[in-house]
Amino acid sequence: MITNKEKNLYRNTKQRQKILDLLVNSKSHPTADWIYLKLKKKFKNLSLGTVYRNLRILKETGQIWELNFGTGFSRFDAIAHSHYHFICSSCQKIYDIKIPPMRELDDRVIQLTGFRILSHRLVFFGLCDVCKLKKKKNSKNVKNHRT
Repeated sequence: MITNKEKNLYRNTKQRQKILDLLVNSKSHPTADWIYLKLKKKFKNLSLGTVYRNLRILKETGQIWELNFGTGFSRFDAIAHSHYHFICSSCQKIYDIKIPPMRELDDRVIQLTGFRILSHRLVFFGLCDVCKLKKKKNSKNVKNHRT
């Protein structure tokens, strides 16, 4: 955990604050590229490297989470406390699941392994409501087309 003293090692910049504001106001768990494209209009000299550097600092200071689900690129989340996610297998949207963390999972792993658990992450995969409806509609269209 980063202490307040360590947080103060980094000078607060307008760019870093705007990146954090963008993340706080986003429900989409954006990529660094998306953040860069959104802020490039406001900061003409902004580089993708600057975005990555600021995201790293925000992550190191515990203000954001970096989410890497094996897709080849990270997404970022301003909710930096323990919570779960749902990823739609069709559209790849990431949703926050608002249920309390299941501490009994930590206890079970401790009992099985003796490890010291600091935290855990849990991700659900499936179809979101929009994609579920699309799939259902497409399924009906295929059935109707065959008859």
